[in-house]
Amino acid sequence: MISQLIFFCLFAAAIFFFALNIRRIYRNIRIGKDANRSDRPMERCKIMLLVAFGQKKMFKKPIPALLHFIVYIGFCIINIEMLEIVIDGLFGTHRIFASFGTAYNFLIYTFEILALGVLIGCTVFLVRRNILHIYRFGGRELANWPKTDANLILIAEILLMTAFLFMNGADQKLQTLQVFPYQQAGSFPVSSLLTGLLPSDPDTLILLERFCWWFHIIGVLIFLNYLPISKHLHILLAFPNTYFTRLEPKGKFENMPTVTEEVKAILDPSLPPPSTEISRFGVRDVHDLTWKNLLDAYTCTECGRCTAACPANITGKLLSPRKIMMDTRDRMEEIGRMLDRKGDIQDDQKSLIDHYITREEIWACTTCNACVEQCPVNINPLEIILGLRQYAVMEESQAPTSINVMFNNLENNGAPWKYAQADRANWTSS
Repeated sequence: MISQLIFFCLFAAAIFFFALNIRRIYRNIRIGKDANRSDRPMERCKIMLLVAFGQKKMFKKPIPALLHFIVYIGFCIINIEMLEIVIDGLFGTHRIFASFGTAYNFLIYTFEILALGVLIGCTVFLVRRNILHIYRFGGRELANWPKTDANLILIAEILLMTAFLFMNGADQKLQTLQVFPYQQAGSFPVSSLLTGLLPSDPDTLILLERFCWWFHIIGVLIFLNYLPISKHLHILLAFPNTYFTRLEPKGKFENMPTVTEEVKAILDPSLPPPSTEISRFGVRDVHDLTWKNLLDAYTCTECGRCTAACPANITGKLLSPRKIMMDTRDRMEEIGRMLDRKGDIQDDQKSLIDHYITREEIWACTTCNACVEQCPVNINPLEIILGLRQYAVMEESQAPTSINVMFNNLENNGAPWKYAQADRANWTSS
């Protein structure tokens, strides 16, 4: 009963704190402005199934995609066994689903194969990140904590899968020794290879099996509460993020409704004045973004595919689309802490532009949409960059010299070039 009580307290605490963290994340996302992403539900479901569950865009790089798919599917399916572990922990039973017979043997067999796949995949990922020094795993934005975060989660998954296999190995040996309550149940293709490394003393085996059992369940509960402060939150948010994907063509630029209303009113004075009060043109801070932009920021996997494909970054410019998303998330978290302390958003003399994202970064963007195309979970850094540009131009009248020259040419010549409209066809006579 003491064991069951300890388990209940740990399990309840983990669920409670996880719920608090999810509530906080939802509150932070709702800081953003409204955006309608509820149209065409069937199309959205198809995108979610292909991109989030099927990981379609990951397979642009087949080898890491296959390893990631094995790790993802393996970790998710293996944790189906968590249902059995939770029931055993609460009621003091042991392998409660063993009565399923052949079906149970098949499940445990599958879990072990997948656990081995997770071990291999995570080991390869650790080597790729820390020894091979692949370009997209570099960058100033991944220094310190982000790099540690990625390594911690990979090491944690290796430890959890190792504990799972040793737990099964000890369990199988206890079954062979006919120690109560370890009845014959399950099929162990991988952990059976470990039995030669295990002691033969029943008491020592029970201690090892119980240690691995507790290590596995406590590790999973810790992992559950680590997710909200980690980039691995994408395990949960990839599904809603891909569902709420922008369905319009990537190159389509949306006019600002408030500006459209004002232009119409100027062109036709008989129209009623604009009905919407303009709070700000463009994006100065995270609360000027939409909730979908903020969901993007929380969903970012920090994989770097966007940055590796960015032509500005490739040519040595400061822009990194991954950093744009990470900076947005950091600023959103900062404002969230302000809400926790003070109850509302107050001016802290900071903003997303300048204090987190520099003007050099936003003007380096070529708006080619390579980052959007490459993202495996359909994140759109370009929307944030364009919003920051709109603020710089329309609110502050600050733009690089080359942009201002283009604006002047548009105003004077009706085209981005310095030539008068009457001279546009001169090239045909040369």
